[in-house]
Parts: sequence; C-alpha cells; structure tokens
Amino acid sequence: MKISDLSDRTGVSTRSIRYYEKKNLIKPSRTENSYRVYDERDIERVKAIRFFLDIGLTTDEIQPIIACGSIAPMDGDWNCAEAAIALYEEQLSKTRQQIEQLENAQRHLKEMIEFWRTVQIRQSRSKGQ
Repeated sequence: MKISDLSDRTGVSTRSIRYYEKKNLIKPSRTENSYRVYDERDIERVKAIRFFLDIGLTTDEIQPIIACGSIAPMDGDWNCAEAAIALYEEQLSKTRQQIEQLENAQRHLKEMIEFWRTVQIRQSRSKGQ
C-alpha cells in the first residue's frame, strides 16, 4: 500500500508517517522508483506509535521498544522486557505526577469559583438593599 493508504487507514498524516520513518520507527520497503510500500504490519505499528505518543512518550523513547519488535504485549522479543518495564514504570510515575497536578488545579479552581460566587452573592445582596 502507498503512504496515502496508510494515512487513510490509520488517521495519521503522511507528514507524521515520513517523520516516523526518519526516526526509524517504521521501515517501509521501496519500489524501483523509490516509492514507499507499506504492509498490514505497518498499520499496527503506526497505531502503536500513536498510542505511545498519546501516553506521553517521545519518539526517542519509543524507538528502543519498537526496535525490539515489541509493539504489543503479546509480540516481540522477550529480551526487551527489562527496557520495556523501565520505560513503562517511568511513564507511569510521570502520569501519576500529572494526575496529582491536575487534582491540585481542580481543587484550586473549585476554591476560586466558590470565592467568586460568594462575592457575587454579596454584591447582589448589597444592591438589593
């Protein structure tokens, strides 16, 4: 399949797909005239890359896992386990920190809303007198 077909089937732009190739995350075969040719495995690989990016990993962090052929828990080189565990534990720690920051922001916003509602109520009462 051509790059446009891969883009259509994954929802990822052709620009991003070219970038993934540049970062050695995907390696399409080439025709005699240098056109990229993708297969069904590339669809799953691009979807996996998007998943990894969505959970906050960088392409540099993804590369070693992809290089092991380990794009899903049930495939790949089992010798990659140590690197995969370290990567996922680090990302889990970052995710927990982000959740904590968001919970703090949520708490602060609720306090600010409550403060301004109180101000609004007091203003409407003083205008009513």
